[in-house]
Amino acid sequence: MSATPNSEEFYKKLKAQLHDTALWPSEYLYKFIVKTDANKIVQVENIFNNMGAVINTVESKNGKYTSVSINLVMKNPDAVIEKYKEVAEKVEGVISL
Repeated sequence: MSATPNSEEFYKKLKAQLHDTALWPSEYLYKFIVKTDANKIVQVENIFNNMGAVINTVESKNGKYTSVSINLVMKNPDAVIEKYKEVAEKVEGVISL
């Protein structure tokens, strides 16, 4: 599932899915793709700083892109969506999965 930044349709659908599939607070796995650029990776990581997140990065085979996976406990679907919006707003060219 991929989102264009600020896609309200995407967020509305995601919120409904999150309400139906988990009891909150719950662990949630974010996945983002950014061009391999240390600054972009740090920007994504900083958004989840001091939240107890487990962050993993994996570079693509050709090294052009990096996948950033962030696992942490979120209090509710609105908090999950808030972070997606923050990343989309602050990190240029990010792809949310």
